[in-house]
Amino acid sequence: MKKIDTRNQLPYVWIAAGILLTLLLVMYLYVKKTSPVQSDYQTIFPIATHSNGDNYVGSEACRACHADIYKTHLETAHYHSSSLADSGSVKGSFKKDKNLYQLNDSIRFKMLLEDSEMYQQAWNIISGEKISKSKIDVVIGSGTKGQSYLSWENDKLYQLQVSYFTPTDSWTNSPGIPMQLMEQRRPANAKCLECHTTFAKNTALYGMGNSYDKSQIMYGIDCERCHGPLQKHVTFHKNNPELSEARYVINHDTLSRQQRLDACALCHSGVRMDIQPAFLFLTGDKLTEYSLPDSNAKDLEGIDVHGNQYDLLRASTCFKQTESMDCTSCHNPHKNERGDSASFNTKCMKCHSKNSILCKVDPLLSNQKNTNCVACHMPLIPSKSMFVQIGRDSLKVPVMVRTHLIDIYAQSETEKGDAKM
Repeated sequence: MKKIDTRNQLPYVWIAAGILLTLLLVMYLYVKKTSPVQSDYQTIFPIATHSNGDNYVGSEACRACHADIYKTHLETAHYHSSSLADSGSVKGSFKKDKNLYQLNDSIRFKMLLEDSEMYQQAWNIISGEKISKSKIDVVIGSGTKGQSYLSWENDKLYQLQVSYFTPTDSWTNSPGIPMQLMEQRRPANAKCLECHTTFAKNTALYGMGNSYDKSQIMYGIDCERCHGPLQKHVTFHKNNPELSEARYVINHDTLSRQQRLDACALCHSGVRMDIQPAFLFLTGDKLTEYSLPDSNAKDLEGIDVHGNQYDLLRASTCFKQTESMDCTSCHNPHKNERGDSASFNTKCMKCHSKNSILCKVDPLLSNQKNTNCVACHMPLIPSKSMFVQIGRDSLKVPVMVRTHLIDIYAQSETEKGDAKM
């Protein structure tokens, strides 16, 4: 057999290889040039999905671009309005003799800590028989005034009998549950969670019950409660880091006064009558298309200081005499301003300069209050609807809440209210 000499073919092989590599290089450069610029951010995955199809991603996704706001918001009561239960989030004590609450002559509750999990156990004092034992799964409330607790039973959430009351640092009967009566299965409906979570996917019929998808609950009032689901926003700016104009986010500066008020009134206008299921409303929507005010709150006497700051503010002369005043005129939702009287005084004096008003309060009292506008004109007032009972033989104690009816109050009322601060 004749042997084929391949030496003369080698130049053609190298030429072909060179052409192939050149084509591959040209294709690589073309793809790289025409592909969108990618940043160093990780891919943002959705945590929950609104009924309109937009996805929530959680405040951690906001941190990279809004680090300062993210940090200060973590300190707000809004952020801590709900959370998973653990030793850091539950304020009540589990220490011996401080972990008891006696409901009535025959029933006593004991708060138990077992293997890092917390329980409320009820038993009959007379017979010694255990009545119930419920795990504390969810915390409702930042602890500023108190906390209530929820327990899972399969996919259903129920409020537990015993809550925590901060002013007395003690356990108490949960608000809304009849005093001295055992109530083991009080459903935590979607309307309750709507004001204490950013989002919770309700799986009950018509979205009005107490069944939830545990994987789609966002605890606390977070960025997306006010700015809407933000996956599109985060994804866009992740892929276009050179663009500074915010896209796909609800910008409060572009909203009308009523739209801004509605965003807060959803949870701060008292009991409302639902027209549509909870969690459908988003900032910018018209609130009256989703729920209506309680028909019983027809005048100032019918408006309670607990939960209805919106109607009290609207009845204030300060509010009526300006076209721009809203909740954020005084409150910065990104910061914890509780107790910062100097900050609030400054905001009052933007409209009420010292040269234009005459304070008629006794100078001695004014000095005692450090010329605190809020202490005099928005005193703490006992709620007519929110009560706690500390012990079996104690009377019902009204929760003190700062009124948002900005007014001139009698000195005696002011002193009584301010004494509870």
